[in-house]
Amino acid sequence: MFTTREREYLNTQRLARLATIDASGQPDADAVGFELDGDTIVIGSYRDLTKSRKYRNVAGGNTKVSLIVDSLAPVDPMEPQAVKIHGVASIERRDGRFGAEEYLVIRPTTTWSWGIEGPTFVDGVFRPRRTNWT
Repeated sequence: MFTTREREYLNTQRLARLATIDASGQPDADAVGFELDGDTIVIGSYRDLTKSRKYRNVAGGNTKVSLIVDSLAPVDPMEPQAVKIHGVASIERRDGRFGAEEYLVIRPTTTWSWGIEGPTFVDGVFRPRRTNWT
């Protein structure tokens, strides 16, 4: 359900910020590399993903996540571009960019984008595009 432009944008980016929730309910954010696979986001590690906080948080049952991929189109004046994803993460064994191992796979439930389909601000008002996934 990503638009063509959202897909093109996501495919040009490699760094995102992923927020997971630990067992005590504390949100925790990490910079992560990612890949777009259809309508899912796949996160692996060139090291041992199973030793990371994000892996432990999802494996511990806190599967709700938030991920944002963002950049600046022009810097002056500043024109932010982003795709923000709320979704559910699972741990899946795949043959991916780091070989056959476990990856975090994020399935979106709600997404927002701005500066992708049109301007970020219209008459000074922030105008994100929101999609509720079913």
